[in-house]
Amino acid sequence: MGGIALNVSLLNEKVTFQKNVVVTDAIGNHKNSWEDFYTCHATIGGEGMASSKEKEVAGTIVEDVGMTVTIRYCRKASEIDSTTHRIIFRDEIYDIANVDHMNFKKKCLKFSCRKVRR
Repeated sequence: MGGIALNVSLLNEKVTFQKNVVVTDAIGNHKNSWEDFYTCHATIGGEGMASSKEKEVAGTIVEDVGMTVTIRYCRKASEIDSTTHRIIFRDEIYDIANVDHMNFKKKCLKFSCRKVRR
């Protein structure tokens, strides 16, 4: 068969992708909000390992935690973009740094992420 294979048994963590949308309140004010866009099972890689780095933020050394999230390809997932979406994993928020379409074989998508400091 060749090509990229996604081991289904590794899809053992649930993730939710959220989309940034503009909402209007009762008196017409516009504000940005996050709404759930797509929930699925994923393979999580690299959290707290080589992809993590320390960096200085406002004079304080903080850990820049990175990870990868790999999911099965589907039409809805293919709409996910690093500028408009984020990932919720185990009640933590991750910004999407990069979307890898894995040679556009339509088998899986891989997202490189950074944990958001709260």
